Amino acid sequence: MRDIRYTSSPLLASKTPVWRSKFIVAMLALAFIVLIGRAAYVQVFGNAFFQRQGEVRFARTLDMPASRGRIFDRNGLLLASSVVAPSIWAIPEDVERDPAKLQQLAKLLGMPMADLNKKLADEDKTFVWIKRQVDEPIAKQIAELKIPGIHQRREYKRKYPEGEAAAHVVGFANVENHGQEGAELSFDKELAGKPGSRRVIKDRLGRAVEAVGDEVPPVDGKDIQLSIDSKVQFFAYQKLRDSVLAHKAKSGSVVVLDAQTGEVLALANYPSYSPDNRKNLSGAQLRNIALTDTFEPGSTMKPITVGIALEAGRVTPQTMVNTSPGSYQLDRFTIRDTHNYGNLTVEGVIQKSSNVGALKIAQKLRPQEMWETYSALGYGRKPDLAFPGAATGRVRYWKNWKPVEQATMSYGYGLSASLFQMVHSYTAFSHGGEVIPATLLKLDSNTPIQGVKVFSDKNARAIRKMLAMAAGPGGTGQRAQTVGYSVGGKSGTARKQVGKGYASNRYRAWFTGMAPIESPRLIVGVMIDEPSNGTYYGGTVAAPVFSEVVQQTLRIMGVQPDVAVKPAIVAEQVQESF
Repeated sequence: MRDIRYTSSPLLASKTPVWRSKFIVAMLALAFIVLIGRAAYVQVFGNAFFQRQGEVRFARTLDMPASRGRIFDRNGLLLASSVVAPSIWAIPEDVERDPAKLQQLAKLLGMPMADLNKKLADEDKTFVWIKRQVDEPIAKQIAELKIPGIHQRREYKRKYPEGEAAAHVVGFANVENHGQEGAELSFDKELAGKPGSRRVIKDRLGRAVEAVGDEVPPVDGKDIQLSIDSKVQFFAYQKLRDSVLAHKAKSGSVVVLDAQTGEVLALANYPSYSPDNRKNLSGAQLRNIALTDTFEPGSTMKPITVGIALEAGRVTPQTMVNTSPGSYQLDRFTIRDTHNYGNLTVEGVIQKSSNVGALKIAQKLRPQEMWETYSALGYGRKPDLAFPGAATGRVRYWKNWKPVEQATMSYGYGLSASLFQMVHSYTAFSHGGEVIPATLLKLDSNTPIQGVKVFSDKNARAIRKMLAMAAGPGGTGQRAQTVGYSVGGKSGTARKQVGKGYASNRYRAWFTGMAPIESPRLIVGVMIDEPSNGTYYGGTVAAPVFSEVVQQTLRIMGVQPDVAVKPAIVAEQVQESF
């Protein structure tokens, strides 16, 4: 076999240039230097940047929702609470498209399959809500389906045991647990609490695989206790609803106030709504009419006019006022009574609800005296009450009053107020002449009640006597009487304004009064808007609701009856003047 001599190859025999080998070694060295530099940049100089980029892709901050505080009534009964309600979300690109399982999911969520497919259609999204706040049993059934890409988040949903009866007081919170109406909005800061958080590393399927950093625990919201008595609230709502339906009225409101503390025991409106089911709600249903709607108070202002005149020393309860012939010409306006009452005492003016008598008493007063008292009683000022949307009402400044305006204001026209303002102003007659602050929160029994002195105690008692006469035989509010308790109050009926004039067949009827009359514990106001079933007077439409609410509430409060006789209600109701 012939030997092969590799060294004899001309290629191997040729000399390689030295620079080529040095160049190759230099390139390898440079490559290592670049790699070392890149490693140094990633690990040292640019570490924070790359750490952030990694966290953006895999680290997530998970919110830990706080449980919203509970709302209780004055006796500790639950008005609003939070319950666990998981929310369903998805990563569309990770969702397994199993038609049978997705059909089951849609059925459990109570949504059309087309809607579910629409939510899952965009596979570029990494997060989409499927449905917020579902009941726990439903959430468990969804988890058992084990559909990849479908996830759950722990959240809380509000429950309202008293339903529509207390809806306008309690209000509601939205899906994000922020208060939207009522006490939920007024006390949102206290109720909301502070959510917590924790940092985790997630895999591509959205599963948390590692905790990062310290966990910030949530701080649950505080509980609040309202002054509302849920039993009184429910009963008042029930009687109001019955009256609105019976009289084919547009709406109605009831306010029940503790005459000695200013605590709101009930505040009901009809129509109402269910806070747990707010689909297809209208703005009219959400309005807290007792606080947000204003109207001309009508005859309920007459006791205040008399109170101002008594306080100024211009009249006494027995001062005679000539109301003949049942009308009074002032400039180009004619003010009328429903009857010619002839000569009446000041007490009789309130008992018969005489417009002519009220304006003649007001003529003894200066406009400034009337305006200052109205203001002190809360008219024309926003109620100092922790509640959203409370109306201010309107009372023109006294320097701009014309004689006819002073006259009409004496019997409740030419100014406006809410039912709540009207009820609150009557605390001046129940609390020794003082207007006391109103509150929606339960007060401690040792809390001193400080009011603003408007009338003397003697004149407050005199007005209470007149209110008792107005609700007694010969008065306009006889149907306000109750079994076992003495009452006093003033009915009112007013034509509704339409543009610059008044409608001929649209009325508001109301009654505002207190009981027991010698030492009042309650002030109750009732307003029925546009009764249209044959009768529209406050004494026949609103007074019976007042009677039932007062009687039931005083029994709930444990107030001992102060009269032993049945109410003396005559067959024919006395009509009040407009």
